Amino acid sequence: MNNVVVLGSGLAGYTLVRELRKLNREITITLVSRDSGDYYSKPMLSNAFAQGKDAGSLVLTSAAEMAEQLDITLLANCEVRAIDRARKQLDTTAGIVEYGKLVLALGADPIRIPLQGDAEVLSVNDLSDYARLRERLAAAQSVVIMGGGLIGCEFANDLAAAGYAVSVIDPGPYPLASLMPEQAGAQLLKPLSDLSVSWRFGMAVQGVDKALSGYALTLTDGAVIHADLVLSAIGLRPRSQLAREAGLEVNRGIVVNARLQSSDAAIFALGDCAEIEGRVLPFVLPIMHAGRALAKVLNGEDAQVIFPAMPVVVKTPAHPVVVSPVARDAPGAWQTLATGNGISMGFFDPQGGMTGFALTGEYAGARSEMTRKLTV
Repeated sequence: MNNVVVLGSGLAGYTLVRELRKLNREITITLVSRDSGDYYSKPMLSNAFAQGKDAGSLVLTSAAEMAEQLDITLLANCEVRAIDRARKQLDTTAGIVEYGKLVLALGADPIRIPLQGDAEVLSVNDLSDYARLRERLAAAQSVVIMGGGLIGCEFANDLAAAGYAVSVIDPGPYPLASLMPEQAGAQLLKPLSDLSVSWRFGMAVQGVDKALSGYALTLTDGAVIHADLVLSAIGLRPRSQLAREAGLEVNRGIVVNARLQSSDAAIFALGDCAEIEGRVLPFVLPIMHAGRALAKVLNGEDAQVIFPAMPVVVKTPAHPVVVSPVARDAPGAWQTLATGNGISMGFFDPQGGMTGFALTGEYAGARSEMTRKLTV
C-alpha cells in the first residue's frame, strides 16, 4: 500500500507534506487534523497580541487551500481513537483510515501541575487557545505568568508591551534558566522590568482561587498576590499517549531513530512529539530538518536526519536573545566574551572548542558569526 497518512497539521506535519510533494507528486497522502487544519505559525502565538493580531489573522493558508496546493486528502476536526498496527488501520471519528506508512506529528500538550483552588488557569497551545486568551484579556489589566522559560518570557514581553502589568513566577533562579547561564538570563530582568514586568524567582504557584475581582494566587512561600488573569507557560509534554496505547516504544517522547522510524517499521514520528535518538527538540529548525529528512525516507531514499548547529531565537524585543543550547551534563564551562548593553557568552569543551553560545541585547545580531565558530 503506497499511501502515507500524517497525523497532525502543525509545522511538522505540513513541512513533511511539502517536502514529500517536492520529491513525489504521485504518492497518495492523507493528512488527519484534530482541528480545522488551517496553516499558521505557532511561534507567533506568543508575540501576536501587542501587534493587534486576532486568531483569524494568524492563519496563513486555509485548510482547503493547503489541500489543493499539496494535492492531499485532508480530514479536519478528526480525532484518532486508536492505531491498529496489525491491520495498518486508524480508528477515527471519520471512520477507518488505512495506511501504508504512518507519520505521527502530534505535537505536545501544555504541562499542567496540580493546583489548589477553584479557578481556571489558561494556557496557549493553538489558535483556539489564543482566541480565548484575547477574549479574556479584554477585561483584564494584570496578568500572572507561571513560568519564566522561553514561552513565559515571550508572553511577558508581548503582554507588557501591550500595556498589561505582568508578574512572572518561576521556581528557577533567573529567566531562561534551562537554556543559558545566569549571567545571560539575568540580562532580561531590567529591560522587561522597564516594561512593567515584575519577577518572583525561587517559588511557584500553589493555588489559584476566584476573588471578588480576578484571582488570588497563593505562592509556595505563603504570599498571596492578585491578578485579573493567570497564564501557565511552564512547558510542554510530547503527545505520546496514542503511540503508547499502540505499543510503540515511548520514553520522554515517541522513540525514533535517525530515519525518524519508530519501533514499528511502518510508523514514523517528528516534531514536538518525537524523541529523536534520545533528544526532544521542540524548536522550528530541528522540525524543518527532520521534515526534509523524513520526506526522503518516505520516498524510498537512504536518508537520515543530521542536525547542524541550530540557534534558538527568543522573541523578547525589549532585549533580544539568541542561544545555542548545550546539554545539561555537557563537559565544559561558560565563558564571558563581551559585555555592554547585553552579553556574549560561549560554552567551551575541555578541548577548547565552542559547543554553545548565549547572546543578548546588542550582541544578538552576531548569531551567524557565532554559529560558524561552533564545534558541531
